[in-house]
Amino acid sequence: MLKVFSLLLLTAFALQAQAKVDPTQAARLGQDLMPLGGERAGNAAGTIPAWDGGLATPPANYQAGMHHPDPYAADLPLYRVTAQNLEQHRAQLPQGLQALLSQQPEYFLQVFPTRRSAAAPQRIYDATRFNALNAELISGGNGVEGAAAGIPFPLPQNGQEAIWNHIMRYRGDQISFVTNQAAVLSSGAYNLLKLERNIYFLYGREGVSPRDLDNTLFFYKYKVAAPSKLAGSALVVQETLDQILAIRKAWRFNRGERRVRRLPMLAYDALQPDTNGMALADQVDGYNGAPDRYEWQLMGKQEMLVPYNSYAVHQQGIPYERILQSSFVNPELLRYELHRVWVVEADLRKGHSHPYGKRRFYLDEDSWQILAVDLYDKNGNLTGLQENHPISYYDVPMFGSTLETIYDFKGKRYFADGMDNNEPMYDFNAKLSPRDFTPQALRREGN
Repeated sequence: MLKVFSLLLLTAFALQAQAKVDPTQAARLGQDLMPLGGERAGNAAGTIPAWDGGLATPPANYQAGMHHPDPYAADLPLYRVTAQNLEQHRAQLPQGLQALLSQQPEYFLQVFPTRRSAAAPQRIYDATRFNALNAELISGGNGVEGAAAGIPFPLPQNGQEAIWNHIMRYRGDQISFVTNQAAVLSSGAYNLLKLERNIYFLYGREGVSPRDLDNTLFFYKYKVAAPSKLAGSALVVQETLDQILAIRKAWRFNRGERRVRRLPMLAYDALQPDTNGMALADQVDGYNGAPDRYEWQLMGKQEMLVPYNSYAVHQQGIPYERILQSSFVNPELLRYELHRVWVVEADLRKGHSHPYGKRRFYLDEDSWQILAVDLYDKNGNLTGLQENHPISYYDVPMFGSTLETIYDFKGKRYFADGMDNNEPMYDFNAKLSPRDFTPQALRREGN
């Protein structure tokens, strides 16, 4: 028995340490694999095409500052998935999306031709190739070392590596943007909250080395612009890489108190500020923060119908009331495509608390963006669905969500974030620095 236990222990340590891949496998990046690890070839049925570089340059009709014109506007839907023909498509739908279709008979999916538009700068591809040979998990999987840019584990060997690929994917160097969010209640009522947001990424920035990171991924700040009764309240976050070594730091300026307060914990199942209790801290961007409360399992790849190339809901001038219907986001504005995704399951560890006892993530093979999440309670009951509706920001280039949603099946309500149709477009060249993301800067802005 002791020998068996020792063997299991040694195996566990070996699996934990295993991260770097064989050079012959790393050499596949940019060859039969696309540079971030996805399969370059299409599928056997021809319904998923080969990746040919994605949208790495803007189309001819694009001008800086525009809401990105839809390069696939001429595409026609191949078919619709509805509650009536759901049985034909279950195998290619996340459980949460199946439930949404069943519970909301008026909802539908418009399925379009698959366009593999994900792209990133060449230096991110080069860094990813380096990472395949050098990056590794540390602190029991709660941190990553040996990487300063790019996907850390383009050939993932476990669920932790896959979720770190999402957390550490390229999203630009800095962004200044204005978006709106809304918690849509079961009655269909909602109030828009307009946020002025800024992000300064340290990880992924050109010229940064692993030593320069100092356990920091990025800096984030938002300020409430509307409604007037909340305007002026603000939040600053300093996002750490290994959040077990050092938790993320967050400060909030409350306009009524005119004081900056350090938030004791803005992670895991803490409620996101200004969301009416509709979203948890670790649900931002599909998933963020320390992975230590869950056991992660890499389930393999699957062909799934997922949100993709969501340019229609991104276009300038669309009234927000047209996007936000009473029970769901307007399906006429959404686009679904068939893509290969990595499926990762996260089960809550014994001794830890969280409203979600299990989550199933669907990660795009070309970008590592989380596209959908099935949400389960502690008893294993399906309780919700998250979706990220992405586009290729081809002026950078980078691939990321333009709209994020969380459906609460029990409460018959949903949360939507990212609506920017009537705001200035993202500025990926904003003049920002880490000095803009301190409690002192927050205090200055509030006065």
